[in-house]
Amino acid sequence: GRRGVAYAVPDPVAHAADATTATDTTTAPTTPPPPGLPNDPGLPALGGLLATQWNFFGPWGIDAIPAWANAASAGHPGADDVRIAVLDTGVAYRDDGRYRRSPDFGGTRFVAPYDFVADDRVALDRDPYGHGTHVTGTIAETTGNGIGVSGLAWRAQIMPLRVLDAEGRGDAVTIARGVRYAVAHGARIINMSLEFPLTVTGRQMPELLDAIHEAYDHGVLVVAATGNDSRARVAYPARDSDTLAVGATTDDGCLASFSNDGPGIGLVAPGGGPDASLVRDLHCRHGHVGTNIIQTTYADGDPADFGLATDFDGTSMAAPHVTGTAALVIASGVLGPHPTPAQLECRLKATARPLGLAGPNRVYGYGLLDAATATSLATVTPQCAPG
Repeated sequence: GRRGVAYAVPDPVAHAADATTATDTTTAPTTPPPPGLPNDPGLPALGGLLATQWNFFGPWGIDAIPAWANAASAGHPGADDVRIAVLDTGVAYRDDGRYRRSPDFGGTRFVAPYDFVADDRVALDRDPYGHGTHVTGTIAETTGNGIGVSGLAWRAQIMPLRVLDAEGRGDAVTIARGVRYAVAHGARIINMSLEFPLTVTGRQMPELLDAIHEAYDHGVLVVAATGNDSRARVAYPARDSDTLAVGATTDDGCLASFSNDGPGIGLVAPGGGPDASLVRDLHCRHGHVGTNIIQTTYADGDPADFGLATDFDGTSMAAPHVTGTAALVIASGVLGPHPTPAQLECRLKATARPLGLAGPNRVYGYGLLDAATATSLATVTPQCAPG
């Protein structure tokens, strides 16, 4: 991660699942924008929005533009009104004292915020790096407003739930309270861009796992990051069978060097950073450090100043792509009005782009998230999930 983290047991402490690497800011050649590309400018030095948000629009992105068209055709543009809980360091969703609402959340809707660290109803992002704001930007930053970059489910309702402190740390009991609150307040999807140390077992977090199982039983999809230990082992809470575990890929379509993989990984999504050293994977280039996941968040640790941060990579950045796409799947109606978590997970896995070995594998799971195919009425989901 990007911070020094102290761990405590028996109530284990999770931390935000992001890493930090340098970004290659070589100016990219400009290409004609595809139809449907929003007017958000991105970074001119990278070649505008198309190159800045390679994670949405590039050859190893998730193909966002057709997914938006599919949701709009169903009458729910931008995953209109799908409620998503973001359990993180908080979100820059309102003005309050020295804190300011992110200028790129101008059209984003926020509901039922709560701060479980301070126990109040103002869930502002108190992480000086703006981790939760960055994660929320990928899910639902205002799109097409000529500011910054775009968000996936840009008309969703976001429930900001602060379960991690200013250093990005949070204990299992606090996170469990956040999960239960999200379920009680109507979330359809919960995003947890956080991880516990790999030494922490499920037995050490019974409250959190009970809360996750309760969410699953109440029809809520829980999406979690596999963790950033460069190990073939998925960290909790993503390791739990009732969560969808998301690993990270680079702009080469290679596993990111920091990403945990291994048994239990569901699929992968863009997380930025360097390519892993997978000698038999033709997509992996030794020494390649790609563009990170670029989103609007705090500039220079100032909660009143915002910019496009280029130094965020991690499985924290991968998970919100899956969360936003799941919201678009709900909005598209391809699984009916009330798909179960099992149906959503099945759909996202079945429509992913295979990577690595043939079939589901321990490195990439079912493959790279494909928002366009997942939301398409033309795509039939295999009968891999109960109704």
